[in-house]
Amino acid sequence: MMSEQELELGENQELEEKNETEEKNGEKEQKDKKDNKDKKDNKDKKDNKEKEEVFNWKSFLLEFVVYAVLIYLCINVVPKYVIQRTVVQGESMESTLHNGESLLIDKISYRFGKPKRYDIVTFQPFKDENELYVKRIYGLPGETIEIEDGKILINGEAVDDPYAKNFTEEEDYASEPLTLKDDEYFVLGDNRMVSSDSRAIGPVKKKKFRGRAFLRIWPLKKFGTIHK
Repeated sequence: MMSEQELELGENQELEEKNETEEKNGEKEQKDKKDNKDKKDNKDKKDNKEKEEVFNWKSFLLEFVVYAVLIYLCINVVPKYVIQRTVVQGESMESTLHNGESLLIDKISYRFGKPKRYDIVTFQPFKDENELYVKRIYGLPGETIEIEDGKILINGEAVDDPYAKNFTEEEDYASEPLTLKDDEYFVLGDNRMVSSDSRAIGPVKKKKFRGRAFLRIWPLKKFGTIHK
């Protein structure tokens, strides 16, 4: 028969073994939980990466469409309906504008408002769409204009002419009183001695205007708005 001491030792040993088994089981359970968590995290990361890749493609396509639309607008819509660049050719607008200067043309204003006296405008004088003139407005619709002794008379009264570089000679039109129609304007170049303007080609209809010159962008040292 076992003594009480031996029985107690046996019970302690069984208890230790049981505790060891429980610890091992606990460690295994924790390890399994950790492994499962790692697997879940990896799966979530993979899913997120796939979603991110899909989102990146959608974002790229959206940006591509936006940029394509902007480029199309800049190339086709803006120059035709909003703002256009033009280059001065010749000396007819000296001393305000000079040969080779680059200007921006406002193509919106005259869609909503009327041209004003002394506005600098570009217009198509003939059928050739590539040929544009740059001149200054003097006569407005309904007015009677006449050039006499170098003076510009509007409805019989001389108007201020601060932009003329030289003497205003009479030519075919306005050498006698000329009444402008409801859609006609009388335009002149500032350098009257070399300018081919309404004195030679006649009044210009509003529908031929391409816009109002408002900003000089070249040369840089002269960058700024074009004053009337």
